[in-house]
Amino acid sequence: MIRNYRDLTRLEMEQVDKQETIVLIPLGALEQHGNQAPLGTDDIIAEAMVKYIREELEKEEEDFPMLIFPVIPVGLSTEHRNFCGSITFRPDTYYHLLYDISVSLAHHGFKKLAFLVCHGGNSPIVQVLSRELRSELGISPFILSSGAFSHPDVKATVSEGNIWDFHGGEMETSMVMAVDESLVKLDTAEAGIPAPFVNNKTLLPYGSVSIGWVSEDWRTAEGKPIGIGGDPRGATAEKGRIILRTSARALIPGLKEIRDWKG
Repeated sequence: MIRNYRDLTRLEMEQVDKQETIVLIPLGALEQHGNQAPLGTDDIIAEAMVKYIREELEKEEEDFPMLIFPVIPVGLSTEHRNFCGSITFRPDTYYHLLYDISVSLAHHGFKKLAFLVCHGGNSPIVQVLSRELRSELGISPFILSSGAFSHPDVKATVSEGNIWDFHGGEMETSMVMAVDESLVKLDTAEAGIPAPFVNNKTLLPYGSVSIGWVSEDWRTAEGKPIGIGGDPRGATAEKGRIILRTSARALIPGLKEIRDWKG
């Protein structure tokens, strides 16, 4: 049965099968997403992804053993710190926050944790944490990516010519609109390109040769730092629903294998 962690009483929690139950921990962030999208975009996406994942799982299995932990609403957002409203932990603070949550869960007997990463900047910390927890505690901390952005159905939602769609762009803005269109102000939207990299063939903000990018690298055509990738003006709620549903479905096979994991 899929339930919210915080809804259970202590007595109910004592009855949970800690060996088999997956604790799904959604990891959000509080950071700028351009002129048009809210600071809580990643938290909103995290909450929506949990909803869609639950729906997809329950279509196939009524008794899937999972507890949904509250969304962690702040993450590692160093790259956005110079844009108004962005909040970030230091890397060591964020590591120890997640570590302490994991230790508490392990102390009560939980063996399978699944971190749902809804902000890419959180990924490096979670990857290190996963290995350390396996080594120190002998538990199984899995990592799930919340966006199936390379899936053909998701890529098809991006407007033609919008080649730089990335953080705060058309896809993420659409995902927020699928939850609450009133939170998005498309009339203020501006497109962003990674200005220092546009003429490079190898050195890019991501890939085999890269540098830790910061929001100031992403600028408007006029050179103003905008902090997002691509043009969000083609975003729609329908596109967002496609992205969220496709991304949730892409995670279901992995969650089933986590359920069956005996490592």
